[in-house]
Amino acid sequence: MFRRAVWGFRDHILKFYGVFLKIVSLLFPLLLLADSDFISDFEYGQMLYHNPRGISCAACHGNHGEGKKIVTYKEHNVSRTIAGPDIRKKSLEEIESVVARNHPIMPKYYLTHEEVVALYNYLQGNSVEEEEE
Repeated sequence: MFRRAVWGFRDHILKFYGVFLKIVSLLFPLLLLADSDFISDFEYGQMLYHNPRGISCAACHGNHGEGKKIVTYKEHNVSRTIAGPDIRKKSLEEIESVVARNHPIMPKYYLTHEEVVALYNYLQGNSVEEEEE
């Protein structure tokens, strides 16, 4: 009786294992074709540009890096303007240098090299899109 129960349990395990192997063999090709990233590099750069650690880049550099007037004020009866420059044509090295140092107006961002590359690629992608429009 005990032996019969053990063999019966073994048969159930083997059936389950067989079904499991069939499912895995059907899904495995899909896993090979799947992209390993949850979001694209462009989307990651876009996310960093609009929601970095601190103030958004778009607040001063515009939605696409085209530059933007931040504030105009008067000092000694002279009108002065502070503006974020157009950063779409900046090189990767220039962008990396600026975000890594203290700047009189721009906050310092503690971004990794990979994050700066993602930002740079996002800005380059935006430049191409605007030229096509």
